[in-house]
Amino acid sequence: MSELAPVVISGVATALPGITGTADLVTGPALPAEPVDPAAVLGKRGLKYKDRATQLGLCVAFDGLKDAGLRDDEGPQAEGARIGVVVASNYGNVDTVCRVTTTIANETSRGTSPMDSPNASSNIIASEIAIRYKLGGPNLTVCNGDASGLDALRWAATMLNAGRADQFLVIGVEPDNEMVRKLVGADRIVDGAVAVVLEREETAQERGARIRARIDGFARTGTVEAGVRRLGKLGDDAPGGWYLPETAGGSEIPADLLAGVPRHGMPDAWGALSGVLGVLQCAVAAGRFDAGEQSPVYATAGRDGDGIAGAVLCAPRGTP
Repeated sequence: MSELAPVVISGVATALPGITGTADLVTGPALPAEPVDPAAVLGKRGLKYKDRATQLGLCVAFDGLKDAGLRDDEGPQAEGARIGVVVASNYGNVDTVCRVTTTIANETSRGTSPMDSPNASSNIIASEIAIRYKLGGPNLTVCNGDASGLDALRWAATMLNAGRADQFLVIGVEPDNEMVRKLVGADRIVDGAVAVVLEREETAQERGARIRARIDGFARTGTVEAGVRRLGKLGDDAPGGWYLPETAGGSEIPADLLAGVPRHGMPDAWGALSGVLGVLQCAVAAGRFDAGEQSPVYATAGRDGDGIAGAVLCAPRGTP
């Protein structure tokens, strides 16, 4: 069970097909929809030679920082040296990695492009975001399966509690391309990204930030059932909703587990969400709180046997 002090969400951003704002996360996306065009969000400058996942990550990083009041169209509004980045992505730049390794196998390293090689780094998305937006806090990527998104949030909260930064930009991003589908064996992977900005509640209050949601704690267990029961010990109030894992390792979630609590999934039309899921669940919860929801919600992601990550999300204090 997490012993971390609560942290809050002060910014939310999405780059998902059919979504134009957080309200759409609650009502559901307009599908089918065209893929997100990063150039329409950021302009074409600086996007050339960057893989799809990095481009999507840059989109939500920009919008997430703006939503949190940490920058505007003119530039930064807060000290970038105190802002960190944690990215959750399981497939991120796999197309670049496969292309580079194939080239090396066929032509040796002399055949690789100087534009491609840096993009093969496992931390390329997080590092590009930090470089572009001058964010000097801790910078890392979490890549450990379906639980990655919630684990990324937990690591950000841990570093906030340790005083390593004042804010963390947490991003879940996955690309949909031929190489990812081939490796995963899925018909469709989500082609998009979601960002939330985390910070300590007192930090948000001191700078007058809008608090979108509070995260009261995290849990990490081996099964969905154990995770849900542990989440129940983190808060005093019964949940008003439960965001389910994409899969429970092939097993059915017991019908009597949180009996009577509405269960929520994500639209099948987006495809497998993977590392995006946990961050998206938190963004949807923030949208529900914006719409007036008052009861806590549980977010869960992962697979039985591989590990289940969970979080308890609550409405901001003092909301009507």
